[in-house]
Amino acid sequence: MVERKEIKKEIEKIKKEIKILEEKRLRSQGNLLEAYVDQKQPAKSDIDYFKTLSSLIKLQRENLHLLEEELAKEK
Repeated sequence: MVERKEIKKEIEKIKKEIKILEEKRLRSQGNLLEAYVDQKQPAKSDIDYFKTLSSLIKLQRENLHLLEEELAKEK
């Protein structure tokens, strides 16, 4: 029972982290889009930041999926 509660707590923590990362990525995406509209080459740092955030989101979603599967097995 305690382990199930801990899994639920961790799932909520990951969901919040994903939301924060997605908000940051959205702002980063705005910078990239602005460069595109202005027909300029986006800054390498903007591109790298966007890719890093995307990778972190992907990892967190994978972790979330694993925890949700584990929680489903606990039932």
